[in-house]
Amino acid sequence: MSAKNRDRKNRWRCKTVGFNVSPEENDQINFAVKLSGHTKQDFLISRVLNRDIIVQGNPRVYKALKNQLVLVLDELKRIEAGAGVDDELLDNIRLITVTLNGMKEECEWMP
Repeated sequence: MSAKNRDRKNRWRCKTVGFNVSPEENDQINFAVKLSGHTKQDFLISRVLNRDIIVQGNPRVYKALKNQLVLVLDELKRIEAGAGVDDELLDNIRLITVTLNGMKEECEWMP
């Protein structure tokens, strides 16, 4: 049994919520979580409760953005070679763009 946790408002988190997703949906969720800088739990709670996700800019988020941009570049090279554009790729590009725009507004250290 895991340790009992309290959230930022000192509420006891003792209920478990679980659901099934496809491997593709899992990848998309993990992608969004990495770019947010939050834990998966905090990210999913915020999304389910329709709260804004405030990106916590830090080196981990920067590294996740960098790694995802490398994957996007590889995918764009594949598309240039004659393959079709994948909807998931477009969703990932949109999420990266929103994240970078939000970080740029918050952080002066971004170029």
